Amino acid sequence: MAAPLASKAGSAGTTSKPPFPELDFRSGARVEELNKLIQEFTKHDQREYDDQRALEIHTAKDFIFSMLGMVQKLDQKLPVANEYLLLSGGVREGVVDIDLDELNVYARGTDYDMDFTLLVPALKLHDRNQPVTLDMRHSALCHSWLSLRLFDEGTISKWKDCCTVVDHINGATNYFFSPTKVADWFYESISIVLSEIQKKPQRGMPKVEKVEKNGTIISIILGVGSSRMLYDIVPVVSFKGWPAVAQSWLMENHFWDGKITEEEVISGFYLVPACSYKGKKDNEWRLSFARSEVQLKKCISSSLMQAYQACKAIIIKLLSRPKAISPYHLRSMMLWACDRLPASYLAQEDYAAHFLLGLIDDLQHCLVNKMCPNYFIPQCNMLEHLSEDTVMLHARKLSSVRSDPAEHLRTAIEHVKAANRLTLELQRRGSTTSIPSPQSDGGDPNQPDDRLAKKLQQLVTENPGKSISVFINPDDVTRPHFRIDDKFF
Repeated sequence: MAAPLASKAGSAGTTSKPPFPELDFRSGARVEELNKLIQEFTKHDQREYDDQRALEIHTAKDFIFSMLGMVQKLDQKLPVANEYLLLSGGVREGVVDIDLDELNVYARGTDYDMDFTLLVPALKLHDRNQPVTLDMRHSALCHSWLSLRLFDEGTISKWKDCCTVVDHINGATNYFFSPTKVADWFYESISIVLSEIQKKPQRGMPKVEKVEKNGTIISIILGVGSSRMLYDIVPVVSFKGWPAVAQSWLMENHFWDGKITEEEVISGFYLVPACSYKGKKDNEWRLSFARSEVQLKKCISSSLMQAYQACKAIIIKLLSRPKAISPYHLRSMMLWACDRLPASYLAQEDYAAHFLLGLIDDLQHCLVNKMCPNYFIPQCNMLEHLSEDTVMLHARKLSSVRSDPAEHLRTAIEHVKAANRLTLELQRRGSTTSIPSPQSDGGDPNQPDDRLAKKLQQLVTENPGKSISVFINPDDVTRPHFRIDDKFF
């Protein structure tokens, strides 16, 4: 026993000084302090749903789905049986790649308490074989025009008024589905339906506080009991399969290999109503891989996600003017980092501070080099259109964050705490009574939907903040089918 004791004494003598705390070389901030600040931000940013809030969430969602069922019945344009993708977080949170410069500014706490994005297919191509070939002859990378030649005569007849028309020399006429005209039609249809609904208010029906067209999306804020919920509704074109332009991406190694199946990742994609910097707004759609991104999030560690959410809160405030960087850019960088770095490193629970600093460095690197590849279509540079002055302005702003990350985290914490205080204050002023779920349009008014309400309450309570994919028939909105995915980021 003597030898080990002597060895211990010797080693103790050489390490008599306490280990120096781990510091960030650039800012001098203590890594332990940064980790604690990120944890505090996460605590205030994440929201717990009690039974009352869960029922209010169901009530708002039931109202939105009923409204969309009525929109379908107006002129039969929307598919009779449709599949929506419901994502936690609004468009301004970067849940889909849509330009933010056309959107009005809404603030959590001031304008809403919870936000969602709902992708609503106006057209579906679900019977196509893989890979899906799109008409990209007139578009920038990651964008496409959509000819209605892919559809039957009935579909062309329904949507002619939402198309731009191109006449060819040979006398043929081609109808291109127009994102701007579809958005105009969608907004007008929703306005008509909401006007009709409000003429015959039902007990417990949400109050429509705001309906606005923001570029090509429709933003609706509903008041339900003591909650205000923002729904960003996006008309999209839905595809099964995978686009040919992204086929090479599947050939590479990725962080999700072996964790989820390729079938889950490539189950479908969308065209969203957004054009490129020099594109023709009336014709050009942007490819979106929102369904795949929901799946990929399952493979990202909680500490990296906490760092991402904190970094996002910082850059949304700091880089808002001029609008050049969106949270979607940051998310793309995070996905690239997951491919680049070892999974064992990214899984470290106490490395959130390292990940935050790394994300800031990555973003600054992308700005200085004016290069941010789309994760699914790497040949598409999402920063290519920015001017040198703009990227350098934002790079300098990020430099100030990198010099004092702790102070910027404290500011982000104060902002989210202030938003929570506003929400609680409005809840105290608002109704304290239980809000029943409204009856679904088209259903038997004497048939209660308590079973659905309880099911929704259970799903939302057990899966706080998670994304819900819903398959719903507008002729029977009381029978949706739910698929719970991890929270969309």
